[in-house]
Amino acid sequence: MSLIQFNPRMKEHDWCGWRNIRMSAVLMLMLLCSACGFQLREDLDLPPEMARTRLVIDDQYSFLARRVRGLLEQSGTRFVASDVATAFLEIPTNKVVIAVLTIGDNATVREYRVSHTVKFRVTDANGRELVRWQTIRQARELSFDAQNILAISREQEYLKQDLAETLARMLVTRLGS
Repeated sequence: MSLIQFNPRMKEHDWCGWRNIRMSAVLMLMLLCSACGFQLREDLDLPPEMARTRLVIDDQYSFLARRVRGLLEQSGTRFVASDVATAFLEIPTNKVVIAVLTIGDNATVREYRVSHTVKFRVTDANGRELVRWQTIRQARELSFDAQNILAISREQEYLKQDLAETLARMLVTRLGS
């Protein structure tokens, strides 16, 4: 049996008590969030030269390139052609490596590591470095089950996208610091 029952004869002023309880709960939640240090992300403080940027990467349509482009566009950066660019974001290294970690008794792979490495820098139109060369790397381990080969390949693709997403956010955060 429910503790709260709707009564059609309940007057409007009776509902005011519930409204106050709900409002108090929302205020308590807001107070708890602020007490734990939670803050909304602020806009990035990108170098002013990055207002018109050219992205230099081997695969313009890779997941990492698309995420970096999207995150920077949200921060006000416009991606333009080389002749009108005021900054160049160079990403010469965007490499995913899969390495075997453990091999089972019958010489089958049991675990492997998917790692993603990105190297980048930002220069202005004159070639002066605004952000020096930096390398960021993320890795995840994955167990291999020969019985679920299709699930493993899907999970591997998911991990690659997750790593690219994480690295794109790290890259953009570093550009803003």
